[in-house]
Amino acid sequence: MNNMLTIAMPKGRIFEEAVHLMREAGFPIPDELSEDSRKLIVTVPEAGLSFFLAKPMDVPTYVEYGTADLGVVGKDVLLEEERDVYELLDLRISPCRISVAGLPDWQPTLHPRVATKYPRIADRYFRERGQQVEVIRLNGSIELAPLIGLADRIVDIVSTGRTLKENGLVELETITTVTSRLIANRSSYRMKSEQIDALTCSLADTVRQGGSVR
Repeated sequence: MNNMLTIAMPKGRIFEEAVHLMREAGFPIPDELSEDSRKLIVTVPEAGLSFFLAKPMDVPTYVEYGTADLGVVGKDVLLEEERDVYELLDLRISPCRISVAGLPDWQPTLHPRVATKYPRIADRYFRERGQQVEVIRLNGSIELAPLIGLADRIVDIVSTGRTLKENGLVELETITTVTSRLIANRSSYRMKSEQIDALTCSLADTVRQGGSVR
């Protein structure tokens, strides 16, 4: 049986904090595990770990289908993708929130439209409040939608709020707060429980001690 643990790492804002946390937990993560590296897979035999980078939205898919035993992913992606994986640990890194935003003078309209990268989260949020809206999925430049009249509001990830402010938008409502999580494939968790539990406990101890705060 292959005892190597394969971990899917997300490209983008979470990556550096996740690597920093793992190093603080004592895992010998090499410098070649970098978003700038041309290597698609980085193996660390002495730690029994193998890493590959993926788009954040794809991480739960790789984990659900067993291509990766573990993954690091934002809670926003888990809520949107609804993949069948175990959520093992809140890593408490990359804190942000999913919010509804719009122009400062926003007023309810007869046929409200909401633009977002998170159609499931947005649809569920407004349905739970008895509000009928048309949800429009976009993959980038969500802030543009209210400015050009495509939608009157957006649902998006907000960290500092700087991007909203630069585009003349304001937060109207907070849907939920978000941090990054360690997730596991269900079969891997049964077959490699000892290794996965050891890794999870090491990370949990580091998180409790305030690790990853930079």
